[in-house]
Amino acid sequence: KVREAERDRQFEEFKDRKGTIINGVVKREEYGNIIVDIGRGEAILRRNEKIGRESYRPNDRIRAYIKDVRREARGPQVFLSRTDPQFMAELFKMEVPEIYDGIIEIKAVARDPGSRAKIGVISYDNSIDPVGACVGMRGSRVQAVVNELQGEKIDIIPWNEDQATFLVNALQPAEVSKVVIDEEGGKIEVVVPDEQLSLAIGRRGQNVRLASQLTGLDIDILTEAEESERRQAEFAERTKLFMEALDLDEFFAQLLVAEGFTSLEEVAYVELDELLSIEGVDEGTAEELQARARDFIEEQNRKALATARELGVEDSLIGFDGLTPQMVEALAKDGIKTLEDFATCADWELAGGWTTVNGERVKDEGLLEKFDVSLEEAQHLVMTARIQLGWVDPAELEAEEAADDGEEEAEA
Repeated sequence: KVREAERDRQFEEFKDRKGTIINGVVKREEYGNIIVDIGRGEAILRRNEKIGRESYRPNDRIRAYIKDVRREARGPQVFLSRTDPQFMAELFKMEVPEIYDGIIEIKAVARDPGSRAKIGVISYDNSIDPVGACVGMRGSRVQAVVNELQGEKIDIIPWNEDQATFLVNALQPAEVSKVVIDEEGGKIEVVVPDEQLSLAIGRRGQNVRLASQLTGLDIDILTEAEESERRQAEFAERTKLFMEALDLDEFFAQLLVAEGFTSLEEVAYVELDELLSIEGVDEGTAEELQARARDFIEEQNRKALATARELGVEDSLIGFDGLTPQMVEALAKDGIKTLEDFATCADWELAGGWTTVNGERVKDEGLLEKFDVSLEEAQHLVMTARIQLGWVDPAELEAEEAADDGEEEAEA
């Protein structure tokens, strides 16, 4: 009972200190984990929360971030970290008075512990330079943080509300020629001069990986030559599509692509005025173009539907709102033939995404990715299917969403 009382007292004392830095003394090492004396109790620094190849001996002084405080049946209940991005943020708060006072705010932190880090800062006082304040006189402030983090190199980047501008800053020291943002897919393409490619990617992809963590976006880096080559390939591919599907000559097909038309659906269902704005296109030509495009799409839909039925797709999936015949055909070829099969899919299986394996970003191809289905659209489709099947209660779902919105507002 005395031991339980001590543990309760320790929990009560430290539960409100979660998210702060604490100083302690190393007591012992157990299976690579460090047990730390923090005054009125013990804490644990797990081996995966240590920076690089750090090693400690008994009685060494140690500074760490309190990552979590929770009740445990036995053993320490205060969990420390030296690799958490917020550890760096708290160190800067201790070294830079302007951050502590709220004049400068740390908006984002990304770390490759023990190697390199990027930190985004903003100043709410126009007379104070946020980067200069964090660096300090002759680098004294940032050097104090670097020393604590075993020589981790730190890039201090000015925060900007504009995603493209912030990303250009985040990819320093590389120079960026152009940024293309896909807001729906949460992706961003960065075009850099050929000689800047290795600098932008960084050693083992470190620079682009940290910039991605900092901005929260998937970043694809292309050289100017690659981007030009891809643009030409896309132009040729769309030209060929319009020539074959609409029975046009090469010049007319190129004219459509040059005017910004990227698919047959756009030609078929766009307002007639947009086609009439193309030089040399009169009302008769525009109507003929739309008729040809619609006929071709309907024929493709008929063929896709026939293939899907041959593969054994049930009417429940064919009639599901939101899936085109081509989408149903693609799903059928992957063995998804019923609404139940579809409802068990994960959103990323449909829309695609990225997975980090051994520090490398690996592309996951989505079943419906070629139809430009976004992650949000995939989530909506799957959830609608589950509701139709009675797997999910719409009232419970609305209650959960309302609760989540309330939590977000409270945090804000």
